[in-house]
Amino acid sequence: MSTTTEKLQKVLARAGLGSRREMETAIANGRVKVNGQVATLGDRIEMRDRVAFDDRPVTLRGADDVPRRVIMYNKPEGELCTRKDPEGRRTVFDRLPRLKGERWVAIGRLDINTSGLLLFTTDGELANKLMHPSTQVEREYAVRVMGAVSKAQIVAMVEGVMLEDGPARFTDVQEFGGEGINTWFHVVITEGRNREVRRLWESQGLTVSRLKRVRYGNIFLDKRAKAGEWVELTQAEVDDLAETAGLPKRKVPDLTPDEKNRWSRDKHKRKPVQVMRKSRDTRTR
Repeated sequence: MSTTTEKLQKVLARAGLGSRREMETAIANGRVKVNGQVATLGDRIEMRDRVAFDDRPVTLRGADDVPRRVIMYNKPEGELCTRKDPEGRRTVFDRLPRLKGERWVAIGRLDINTSGLLLFTTDGELANKLMHPSTQVEREYAVRVMGAVSKAQIVAMVEGVMLEDGPARFTDVQEFGGEGINTWFHVVITEGRNREVRRLWESQGLTVSRLKRVRYGNIFLDKRAKAGEWVELTQAEVDDLAETAGLPKRKVPDLTPDEKNRWSRDKHKRKPVQVMRKSRDTRTR
């Protein structure tokens, strides 16, 4: 009789321990054991296997058994997209609601000087799919640029320029006016490489003075989450993200009374930090 196996990193991500890439790193570092033996990259497992992460047993669940939660967080400037910082600086995870038996997985990252939309989920497979370059999910940013911007520079960034890690381009650029030497633009990219938006402008000799992500896929940053606050996405929004990632829909579970109390305390335990003025969100043409 045939048995069904799955890649170990995929099962660990589904258990809410991190993204699939993070789990691959954990396996390579010897932090995962299967049936008492240190696992290796490429291992496949069955749901009946015994798995431990950092010597703690992991509850394995099939794809249909895992609840899928997604929250939208409005990141202020000055926060790091890491779980812990050796220097004690504030991280985006400091403000997220606490989970029992699971962890939040970030869908992409923003650098310390970039504000705006960040998505977090309990579904590592969803995070992996949405971040993978092959999915081509649009990310839209509001950008304040110093100095005069010519049409030729815009055309160059849309047609594509060669950066140190390969070619890059904006799929759309729209001007939104400004004051003095600063002009606001909305730009769209379909991948999440490190500082890609800033580096594209820098390739034209231009400096980005403010940067804010306002959209990820079809999820727009809106008034539900002020700077430094989060909000749980609706069933329709989560279904839309799942469809974008090519995954089946899954019901978003209701919060238990205990979760409601804990999440409410987490949501209001810190005063939000003020960030840049809100830019108009717009769908690209």
